[in-house]
Amino acid sequence: MSYLSRIAATYKDTILSEEELIYYAKHILLPGVGAIGQKKLKASRVLVVGAGGLGCPVLQALVGAGVGRVTIVDGDAVTLGNLPRQWLFDANNIGVNKA
Repeated sequence: MSYLSRIAATYKDTILSEEELIYYAKHILLPGVGAIGQKKLKASRVLVVGAGGLGCPVLQALVGAGVGRVTIVDGDAVTLGNLPRQWLFDANNIGVNKA
């Protein structure tokens, strides 16, 4: 079964909690999203390769949009030079793997 077919089948079993309905209220009001689209986002999975300068904003957007599962692959560690553009991290994360 293809990925899209699997999402099409599983989103119907996905339930949005009252808290999620409030949190995603603006998304749900969008004509192209609605409650069904938000359920599809919650049922979806995304793999992001790299949590660097481009990966950080992508990760924040995906999680903020309500993607159900985000997997991060990055073999690099956070350095002081990463912090200005990779704002998912702070000085406490220096030396820690980005994933």
